[in-house]
Amino acid sequence: MTLSLPRYSHFFAALSLTTSALFALSGCNNTTTSTGSNIVKQTTATITPAVQAVVGDYASKGYASEGYAKRTQGYDWVGVMVRAADDEQEGQIDIKVRARSDIKKPSCYFDGKATFMGQDDAHGIIFQSKVNDSTAFFQFKDDKLTIDSQDKYALNYFCSGGGSLVGEYEKLAGTLKLN
Repeated sequence: MTLSLPRYSHFFAALSLTTSALFALSGCNNTTTSTGSNIVKQTTATITPAVQAVVGDYASKGYASEGYAKRTQGYDWVGVMVRAADDEQEGQIDIKVRARSDIKKPSCYFDGKATFMGQDDAHGIIFQSKVNDSTAFFQFKDDKLTIDSQDKYALNYFCSGGGSLVGEYEKLAGTLKLN
């Protein structure tokens, strides 16, 4: 005597096998269709309130050492330009430090990025940057920029003749003129 399954059993077995195969094959279908329009979104970095407070509304203004006011009389001076970073790193600023180059070879030159570290009433707004295996601090408070480091000598590398980036710089009311 042979045991035979009813006819509808074969139908359900075939249906089950076909459904399983379709699910398996549809899961492997990783093709994408193109609609013909390639739209590229350009994202822009959000300027944080701390960066806006430091950079301000006027991109041409900057900070300078005390000799800047007497530059026409031949005094040495160092200027610092601070801008919002061009790349998409939120909370970063670009810092460019230049010494006078109008009547002699510039004695200081530095280009770097600094990242927002913190802000409070006692210290103002502080940014930091890795410089020569040390951390440089850029403190903005009361229209002054103070540049300092854990290792004071790490910032001498960017200046010749015994100079250093360490110091206090006054915010300028007008445009910083580098030469």
